[in-house]
Amino acid sequence: MKNHKSFILIAVIFSAVFFYHIENVFALEEYSLKDLYILALKQAEKIKISEEDLFIADRNKDKALSAFLPVVTVFGEYKKYSEEKKATSSFGSFSIQPRSSSSWGLRIDQSFSLGGKEITNYNISKRNIESNARYLNAVKEEYLFEVASAYYDYLRSLKYLDITKANVERLKKHLDAAKARLHAGEVTKTVVLRAEAELSGAESEKIKAENSLKIAKAILARQVGISEDFLVKEDFEENNNLINLTFSDFQNMALSERAELIASDIQKKIAEERVKYAKGSFFPTVSFEGMYLNLDENPSSPFINDESIYGLLRLNFPVFEGGLRRAEVREAEAKKRQAILSYDDLKKTISIEVENAYLDMHTQFSILKSLQDQTIFAKDNFNAVTKQFAYGLANSIDVMDANTLLVTSERQLSEAKYNYQLSVIKLKRAAGILLKEVLTYK
Repeated sequence: MKNHKSFILIAVIFSAVFFYHIENVFALEEYSLKDLYILALKQAEKIKISEEDLFIADRNKDKALSAFLPVVTVFGEYKKYSEEKKATSSFGSFSIQPRSSSSWGLRIDQSFSLGGKEITNYNISKRNIESNARYLNAVKEEYLFEVASAYYDYLRSLKYLDITKANVERLKKHLDAAKARLHAGEVTKTVVLRAEAELSGAESEKIKAENSLKIAKAILARQVGISEDFLVKEDFEENNNLINLTFSDFQNMALSERAELIASDIQKKIAEERVKYAKGSFFPTVSFEGMYLNLDENPSSPFINDESIYGLLRLNFPVFEGGLRRAEVREAEAKKRQAILSYDDLKKTISIEVENAYLDMHTQFSILKSLQDQTIFAKDNFNAVTKQFAYGLANSIDVMDANTLLVTSERQLSEAKYNYQLSVIKLKRAAGILLKEVLTYK
């Protein structure tokens, strides 16, 4: 009876521990690549930094707009003198320095260039907002590609760990078979030693794969901004429609969709506006000033003007400034030429990038198809050689060679599968359509 109770207690404890671990497993978040994309867009520091750049550009537009509005100043002043001073004339005695005085007033200032520099500066600020918005999209696309790379590196490491585990299990079975044949006197001791050495090497590879998986998981978690307690779901997409598109199709997409190219084109227009802004310095500046002043003294003088209102219109035209304006115009024209050259250079770079990504996708697709067949042949070959070894029709070296071929084929197939998926994303990134596609997931 006592043993029966102990058995029940042990069973209860075992069940509790088992279901606790099961519950923890099911409590882990499982993310697909789409989920990781969305999390990265929300949480990545690099993207938030670019968002702040866009915010700053928006504030610069507010600063440029302020040039169209007058500056209104309210002021007040109080003075306390050491003593009162008086003067005497034929009209009598009057104060020339009161004991104290106070004044307050309102002043309005406004100035603008007849060359339209304020309007030009405001237009530049608006274009800068658009340019920063495009650069933000470029940063997002680049970061999404980094997330995809980390995602497939993790899946690649996970798959390789499975391959090493399967390899260890196969070599254990081969070692058992070798020991059985040694016991039966069919093989020598060297066969068993060779099998043990191969098994030891396979277990070492498994340990390396486990550590590589931990590193890949930590990198993915860092990229997305989540804890390392998560699961990853494979959700490969069929990309046959991309395979059927031509290089010209992707090149045209890139020329119309790449955020960096659009931003560079905007920078060309900004450079043109800056030339116009610099030339505006050759025009005069008109300033307007209006003020209301109220003055109070104690004691008051009969000659004091206690209230005044005036307006001032001023025209400023610098005749000579040492060649500063001409130098600024030439500098702006040089920057305009730089912007045009940068745009042309970026256009060529993107064209090469698209071509490279396009050819890489087709290469990876062809490799994947070939390795799928090779892996099937390698599995069949290993199974056949293993059976032949069991019946004495093959030696240990044949089994090792067949196993090495199988492990190599499985690993190459895994690499090709993930490389192909990543090449598709790389092509979308090169064509400038990756972010647009991700935003449809929300």
